[in-house]
Amino acid sequence: MKLIALDIGLKRIGLALSLDGKIVTPLEAVIRKNRDQASREVKSEIDRWGIDEIVVGLPLGSSRDEMYRRFSHFTSLLNFSGKIHYQDEELSSFEAKESMKGVIKQKRDGRIDSLSAKIILERYLKI
Repeated sequence: MKLIALDIGLKRIGLALSLDGKIVTPLEAVIRKNRDQASREVKSEIDRWGIDEIVVGLPLGSSRDEMYRRFSHFTSLLNFSGKIHYQDEELSSFEAKESMKGVIKQKRDGRIDSLSAKIILERYLKI
């Protein structure tokens, strides 16, 4: 089963891929200019890899309902007919930043966002 994880943010969308449910690889993040452009680029990756299911990182805090509403709206723009799962993303960005400390500076190119998506997908797969 081919899965892709999304770490949806206001400026970037981190992406991570698993083609076999065992190995997760971060992909290049989508730099978000607007919702339509971002959904087209994410959809392009979904089609490129023949994705069966999507895993979306969702915060568990007090804003969970609002974030779920926003994220489900974004995923509806993907016109994806497969299953969409929501996974707790708590501290995934922090973990991603910590794992890259000293390796890269805090550039806003999306690498941290895609590492966060990788962590989210690993949690979902329980790797």
